[in-house]
Amino acid sequence: MLFSKKQTSNALLGKYAKVFSVLLLSSTLFSCSSTDEDTSDLPAELTEIEQSFEPNVLWEESVGDGSGDYFSRLKPIVAYGKVYSASREGDVIAFDPKTGKELWETDLSDINNERSFWDSRVSALLSGGPAAGLDKVFIGSENGKVYALDALTGKVLWDASIKGEVINTPAVDAGVVLVNTSSGILKALNPDTGEELWKVEQDVPALTLRGISAPVIASGGVLIGTSKGGVNVYLLDNGQQGWSTEIGEATGSTELERVIDVDSTPVVFGDKVYAISSRGNLAAIDLQSGRLLWKRQYSSYRQLSIYRNTIFLTNLRGHVYAIDRINGIERWSNLDLENRGVTGPALIDDYVVVGDFEGYLHWLNQETGEIVARHKVDGSGVNTSPTVFDNILYSQSRDGDLQAIETPKIIKPTE
Repeated sequence: MLFSKKQTSNALLGKYAKVFSVLLLSSTLFSCSSTDEDTSDLPAELTEIEQSFEPNVLWEESVGDGSGDYFSRLKPIVAYGKVYSASREGDVIAFDPKTGKELWETDLSDINNERSFWDSRVSALLSGGPAAGLDKVFIGSENGKVYALDALTGKVLWDASIKGEVINTPAVDAGVVLVNTSSGILKALNPDTGEELWKVEQDVPALTLRGISAPVIASGGVLIGTSKGGVNVYLLDNGQQGWSTEIGEATGSTELERVIDVDSTPVVFGDKVYAISSRGNLAAIDLQSGRLLWKRQYSSYRQLSIYRNTIFLTNLRGHVYAIDRINGIERWSNLDLENRGVTGPALIDDYVVVGDFEGYLHWLNQETGEIVARHKVDGSGVNTSPTVFDNILYSQSRDGDLQAIETPKIIKPTE
């Protein structure tokens, strides 16, 4: 489901239909109705490019059945000398980052080892994470579960129940694990036991996008985007609310047109916070006061990336932009991937990398926005931005194919 009703029953939540494609999201929510002749919502056909280099696949492994056709923000992470990833069904696997060798695997669909040979597997509905910290791996589920695993062995250390779906990555800091749920609950947990330290209950509109902002810990506070189109900060120690800044603009006449969630996780860079609304604005906010420094009309629910003084983003139509971080002025745009369900951007070397619904990764030149290389992971599609660590890119397809990809160095001629 792309939307969630606040009053929807738990029974219905357990039986939600498979998610529509991102193409339908952009056309249904933010476009005018089309006629039979209207092709504005069709995905752009890929055109021939002159490859500047050939991405090199170092290894490829499988992470169960991946996320399938369901909404998911599961993506690989690298920590403690391992690559951790997960499938919706409940597989959590640690790989050697150099060879792809499986180091351990844990099945969260049967943590008590109660399933017999004859029993069918019941999905754990994993959807949020994984995150790593304090020698543990944390991951959440649509069932309102949060799991803590030993990062070295994969042993389940504890699990905790929370009201609402955990469909984004937990945040980890010394002495606390933070989880934001679709029901508006922001909860702080003890990382060693899973016990509740404090919680905040936020109001959720009747109609929202199926997605929530992950929490971000910075300067003694917790920042989250809200389903009401704002960015809120809470004190890390006790959950007391600090400032709140609105960046979304509900300008439509219908309930659908007035959906303004900030589902993209805010990015803290220096003394500023950068956030974007699904309908409204990209904004720069002062971290200490919450004062709005500037805003520009861009709409997205994909993750932002920042390098030096440039913000890179993908909007609802799959257009990729480079924006000046200081003043919000557009530096370049690339419209070649329109309506292709383009992921948020990942940054590696001199390139911006995005995935699409057909499973392609595209390397764009950071300075010009030109597509300079392309690689296909598999045909099931790539729905989360790649992970970059130690100059290696890790990308997982919807079917669970995980690849470690090297971007070759290009030797620039000397003048």
